[in-house]
Amino acid sequence: SFASLHPLQAILFDIHGTLCDSDPLHYLAFRQMLQEVGFNDGVPITEDFFIDKIRGKHKDEICGILLPHWDIQRARNFFLDKEAMFRRLATQQLEAVKGLHKLQKWVENRGLKAAVTNSPKPNSHLLISSLGLSDFFDIVVLAEECDRVKPFPDPYLKALQAIDVSHKHAFVFKDSVPVIKAGMEAGMPAVGLGTRRLLTEAGAIFVIKDFEDPKLWTALGELETAEETKITS
Repeated sequence: SFASLHPLQAILFDIHGTLCDSDPLHYLAFRQMLQEVGFNDGVPITEDFFIDKIRGKHKDEICGILLPHWDIQRARNFFLDKEAMFRRLATQQLEAVKGLHKLQKWVENRGLKAAVTNSPKPNSHLLISSLGLSDFFDIVVLAEECDRVKPFPDPYLKALQAIDVSHKHAFVFKDSVPVIKAGMEAGMPAVGLGTRRLLTEAGAIFVIKDFEDPKLWTALGELETAEETKITS
């Protein structure tokens, strides 16, 4: 129950796929870049392939799966070019997840807000600023600042430490199985964002379609009730 988090002190957000539906743009960028380098004999990857082999994974893991014989510099250049293509697409097509700004109003002044991401700094800055959230987060933790990246819990533990909040009074929004597992390893309940059953199987406390989903607002209502009960008792 969300009420067990009382008093709620922090909400952590993954950026990609949680604040905005960036997966279609990453898919387009990977599809074009991989086709250009002759991956799969130049046959474009499918969306199912992207979800299975790429989505939610760190670039080092992706490289090991797709381009295991490339040297480090060639792989680094590939990902730099891919991220540049993603940013070009994002400036034209990026949209916030439905209900994001409604949730933003709810969490304002209710607790600390942190963003945790595997994405490079330029991508994270672009997405946060494009969504009008530059002044919303108290801290942004980049995976590149941690010894281990998601699915290890290090980025989430670093965020909690930075804002001095216990995992017992925080939860996280996430959209992929590796990230769900990372949050659980950090001791926090996770709210899955999306429609895939795998999120529940991975341990999400519940799954919502977007930030207007009634399940989310029922859970937040439980928190409000717990707060009111504490005040009047």
